[in-house]
Amino acid sequence: MKKISFIILDSRIGKTIPIPKYATKGSAGLDIRSSLKEEKILLPDENILSPTGIALYIQDSTIAGCILPRSGLGHKYGLVLGNSVGLLDSDYQGELMVSLWNRSKRSFIVFPGMRIAQLVFFPIKRIKLKVVNKFSNVTKRGNKGFGHTGQR
Repeated sequence: MKKISFIILDSRIGKTIPIPKYATKGSAGLDIRSSLKEEKILLPDENILSPTGIALYIQDSTIAGCILPRSGLGHKYGLVLGNSVGLLDSDYQGELMVSLWNRSKRSFIVFPGMRIAQLVFFPIKRIKLKVVNKFSNVTKRGNKGFGHTGQR
């Protein structure tokens, strides 16, 4: 198992706020928690940038971290990530911050230690772009865009 270095930036991490961990044996993402200093009421359509109290350093350019929303928070309460998905590059060493957006019509309380997102790691394949005048192989889809196959 690959090990990723992290620094605890908030003294509550590991004490009153758990260290990121997998909730179950089959979990794909580590639970990421808010390290806000106090509860924050998020009004409808309001967003905040929540600290997590940790900094990661992946070090390996063939791996990236991806901050994903928690499906239950999004579906039940309308709390989603303000940027849809957060990308954590292998050379970033700053605090992991999570953009939270209340897209519901009701206020929502974010509290210190609350599970707000999940962190998943993915392999990365770097490429080199090559300019061409046309593609050598034309696919059945070609340049047909969004919704080209219909609803069914």
